[in-house]
Amino acid sequence: MVGVGKAPTSVHDMGQLVGVVEKQSDNPGFVRLELNRTLTGMGHEHFNSAAEATGVRPSAELARRLFATGRVAGVHIFSNIVTIDLAKGKSADGLAEVTRDLYQYWKPGMAPPAFEDLVPAEEPAATPAAAASDGGEAPVSAAASRVPAHLLERSRAALAKWKSTHGS
Repeated sequence: MVGVGKAPTSVHDMGQLVGVVEKQSDNPGFVRLELNRTLTGMGHEHFNSAAEATGVRPSAELARRLFATGRVAGVHIFSNIVTIDLAKGKSADGLAEVTRDLYQYWKPGMAPPAFEDLVPAEEPAATPAAAASDGGEAPVSAAASRVPAHLLERSRAALAKWKSTHGS
């Protein structure tokens, strides 16, 4: 695990590498990559361009990265098998490495973000006076003062409804 302000020191600090075995296809201009993990489950996905590779699915991200090399005319992914249609006159050099780095989060020379950059800004806590503006009871605990006002209001409304139907 990367500590705050600490640069990654090993592959384990940088994410998971994908195991890739490159196999030549019987069809010229195609290469097959066999991975140690599935990218699509039991579904087939085919991409003819980077524009077709939309979304955050691992298969779409890999297709975008492969197209970005300029060596790829098409990508078909089924489970853990990636079949690449090479662009005319291009080789498969480097495509296995692109796939291997799919889940690598930190690369040499990158600095991880500081903890402060990752923590969302806190919403102002509801004040007892503001929480009691509807005539309800003000929160009595420090924990209740940290609950967002809209959630306190929803809780008060639900309690009032319950009391009205149960005669309390």
